[in-house]
Amino acid sequence: MEDNRFAEEKHRVNRAITAPQVRLIDQDGNPVGIVSTREAIIMAREVGLDLVEVASQASPPVCKIIDYGKLKYELQKKKSEAKKKQKIIEIKEVKLTPTIGDHDYKVKLASIGRFIEDGDKVKVTLRFRGREFAHKEIGEKLLNRLIIDVKEIAKCESTPQLEGKQMMMMLGPQTVK
Repeated sequence: MEDNRFAEEKHRVNRAITAPQVRLIDQDGNPVGIVSTREAIIMAREVGLDLVEVASQASPPVCKIIDYGKLKYELQKKKSEAKKKQKIIEIKEVKLTPTIGDHDYKVKLASIGRFIEDGDKVKVTLRFRGREFAHKEIGEKLLNRLIIDVKEIAKCESTPQLEGKQMMMMLGPQTVK
C-alpha cells in the first residue's frame, strides 16, 4: 500500500525531470522560454535554487527555478490552514419513547435545536417497549410532530423508519441559500 505523504507529492525536482526540453520560469517569475532540461538545471544551480516541474501535463512541461524546501513548506502550511477552517459535523442522538410527557418533549426539542444550531446532525431514536410496539402509529405521530416543530431550523434527511423495536430518523441543519 502506498504511503499518503508520497502520493500527494506531484513535483519532480532537478534530475528527476525526464523531458528533454522545458518551458522555464526564472526565480523572479519571468518567463525565460523553452530550454533544454540540462541547461535549466545549470541555471538553477547558478543561483543556488532548484528546478521544479510545476505543470507536467503541458507540452513541454513548465518548470520553475525556486527553493524546493520553501515550496514544500508553503504547501504544507496551506494544507494545515485549510484543515483548521473545515467544520467536522458530529451526529448527536436524542432518544424518545412514545409515552413521553409534554415537558420532557419540550426539553428534547430544545436539545435538538441547540445541536442543529451548532451545525451537527441529530439522530432521533424512538424506542418501543413491551406493548407499545403494538401501537406504532403513536410513535409515527410523535416523530411527525417533531419534524413539524423543527422545520424552521432543521430538515428531515431520512424519514422515520422502523428497525426492530425502534423507529429512527435523521435531522440536519437547513442549508442557507
